Amino acid sequence: MENQTKVGQFILLGLNNVLELQYIVFAIFLLLYVATLVGNGTIVIVALAEPRLHSPMYFFLGNLSCLDIIHSTVTVPKMLAGFLTELQTISFNGYMVQLFFFYFMGGTEGILLGIMAYDRYVAICNPLRYNLIMRKEIYVVMVATAWSTGFSQALMHAVMTAHLPFCGPNQIEHFVCDIKPLLKLACGNTHLNLMILSIGTSCVVMGPFLIILLSYIYIISFLLLKVQSRSGWQKALSTCGSHLTVVALLYVPVLFNSMLPTMGTPSQRDVIITVLYSAITPVLNPLIYTLRNQEVKIAIKKNFGKKNTIW
Repeated sequence: MENQTKVGQFILLGLNNVLELQYIVFAIFLLLYVATLVGNGTIVIVALAEPRLHSPMYFFLGNLSCLDIIHSTVTVPKMLAGFLTELQTISFNGYMVQLFFFYFMGGTEGILLGIMAYDRYVAICNPLRYNLIMRKEIYVVMVATAWSTGFSQALMHAVMTAHLPFCGPNQIEHFVCDIKPLLKLACGNTHLNLMILSIGTSCVVMGPFLIILLSYIYIISFLLLKVQSRSGWQKALSTCGSHLTVVALLYVPVLFNSMLPTMGTPSQRDVIITVLYSAITPVLNPLIYTLRNQEVKIAIKKNFGKKNTIW
């Protein structure tokens, strides 16, 4: 191992196929990034400033917006810089830092969506006990657990990956710092890394998904058996509609990626999914929650003024 040269930087090749349109694509992703900052920043400010929104649901929504801002900031600016240079390079340490935050934000968001599904279950199926079950100390601990779990699993992946030997080549088939394309370049045995990645990803992705699935099974069963009025159904569906849409944006691409393995190479599919998660979904989340939520729209108008709002 002494004669091997350690790789000091990597070259990201994920979006080289759009170089002919690089300035147009640059402008599109720049607008999406600015919209992400404005939309999610507005949600965070309103959730903090408006007393009527100091409830578990809006506390979770504010955290979701924070995650979207950080997730986009970790990936999109580096991607934008790549459109303006011939080679999109990143140092070894820079790669590990971005890898850590990429998995930190992604894991935390998955867990948070599971918590939000449980919150909707309690609100609809146990409305009289909602304030007791979802009191402040409980939902704050829930969110803290989501952040700490996301942090722990991301740190584990980053440390395990950083200790692998890399001696060349240094070209990554991606535009963000992901683990799987990097492991292809490692000189040592990556079996343990792949096993930990598979287990960790399954826990932070499929665990919350099962909570979401069970929560909505109980919600639908409750509505079918105990709610007869049309207004009751409409209220429940309006309460859950935004969350279900965000869940679909997160999980449908993953399911398509696993169910349609013949569509493009694994690297191409990973690039497309990461573009959705990093640049498109964070823009849609605040729109989904504000367009369907009268309380948020009223709070935005109150805090920013009717002339300055587009909702």
